[in-house]
Amino acid sequence: MCEDHHGGPGRRALFVTGAAAALTLGSVSFASAAGRGQDDGDQETRTVRGTLPPGSPDFVYVPVEVPAGVREIKVAYTYDRPSVPAGTTGNALDIGVFDERGTELGGRGFRGWSGGARTEFFLRADEATPGYLPGPVREGTWHIALGPYTVAPQGLNYEITITLTYGEPGETARPVYPPERARGRGRAWYRGDCHLHSWYSDGRRTPAEIGELARAAGLDFINSSEHNTHSAHAHWADVAGDDLLVMLGEEVTTRNGHVVALGTDPGTFVDWRYRARDNRFGRFARQIRRAGGLVVPAHPHATCVGCNWKFGFGEADAIEVWNGPYTPDDEVALADWDSMLVASVRDGRDWIPAMGSSDAHRSPDPVGSPQTVVLADDLTRRAIQEGIRAGRSYVAESARVELSFRASGGRGEHAGIGERLRVDPDTPVTVRLEVTGAPRCTVRFVTDQGVLHTSAPLPVSGSGTVEWRTTPAYAAYVRAELRHEAAAGPVPGALAAFTNPIFLGRGSA
Repeated sequence: MCEDHHGGPGRRALFVTGAAAALTLGSVSFASAAGRGQDDGDQETRTVRGTLPPGSPDFVYVPVEVPAGVREIKVAYTYDRPSVPAGTTGNALDIGVFDERGTELGGRGFRGWSGGARTEFFLRADEATPGYLPGPVREGTWHIALGPYTVAPQGLNYEITITLTYGEPGETARPVYPPERARGRGRAWYRGDCHLHSWYSDGRRTPAEIGELARAAGLDFINSSEHNTHSAHAHWADVAGDDLLVMLGEEVTTRNGHVVALGTDPGTFVDWRYRARDNRFGRFARQIRRAGGLVVPAHPHATCVGCNWKFGFGEADAIEVWNGPYTPDDEVALADWDSMLVASVRDGRDWIPAMGSSDAHRSPDPVGSPQTVVLADDLTRRAIQEGIRAGRSYVAESARVELSFRASGGRGEHAGIGERLRVDPDTPVTVRLEVTGAPRCTVRFVTDQGVLHTSAPLPVSGSGTVEWRTTPAYAAYVRAELRHEAAAGPVPGALAAFTNPIFLGRGSA
């Protein structure tokens, strides 16, 4: 049986869900809903087709009337990809599903999302396609969620095939989650990558493969961050170990930017169906914190559609300044973050630490490049989060790069990364950076006035020590950058590492 969704006013309803505008199409019904019995293993299939015009709402819902006695629901879809002129976006259609509990913002009925990574999915009590949550297929109105990410000028023609399989539902296994601590070294520097994707969203690696790569990269901790789904949470327990802490989270992928929920409680789902103009982000930032997580805007100046961060930074616990291979948008993010440091000094308010992550999806994306190196009291979820939140961290391109960054006053006062050296404005201050693993890199000391000291290139051995003297009256903070050789001219080379600041003086920032 086929059904067309042509988009006439009698077949759909446009409404606002408290977030982005959404479109609900006509219901898809099955014969058993009218009372016809089914034998174990019997199947019914419906196919629906339709067209979405340019300017479609962010989310289009296809209601599916699921009768009693269904063991499994399977959905497959296709859509056309017509040629478009250069500089014009083509068609891209995401997909997911909500169960009989509904599509209300907050995700009570959420059962999975694969974005554009898969052309079909299934779910039943004992198993589901990666990205989706296993569980019973209960009677009621389910909704296939379509996300027209971009629509070509010609429109987007789609076809959805829904197959129900009848029978006994089976049992849903109780999820097992990774522990919240690993065997640490007490108060020490721990290396981690907090933005990674497996095959539970649009990555191509299994959790086990990611764990192996993380260990090879010298990491002590990682964070699960699948796009718009928490379905991976129950699949990391076997990856974690005494030598690797696995935290759980999500990359909340909205149409106005992405945010990493870092280290949330197991099973936490964070909705993504809103834009900056909907004034809903604060609600979900608070949800992340209530679930024990950190709010980390990701790649804020990335150029992909929907990636640029437009929610402001008032809710941020940290900012992912460096994402994957160092590129011009990371340079812009670094400069923007530095301007925020200046504003925090000027206004006497809290500052937002920076961090970096690989955002690795598939081979050859390297896990742990870059990585955030955190001074924490132990290798536990809470201790790592506290170190990140306090800014006791630096970002390095690999485990080969090690930094020690300190500031000291004339009477033995000293402070490290993320701390404040509380001395009088005219007190001489010595800033000292010790480096290993960075051959021929240049050290730059950056303050609220800009770059005030640049070293000669480090030797081929990659090790060296650079000192600089200043006063709090001259520099409200100092942070260090380690740069590779520049390709040409005055443009600085790519980062090899950078630190969060050390603040100077008796201020309150």
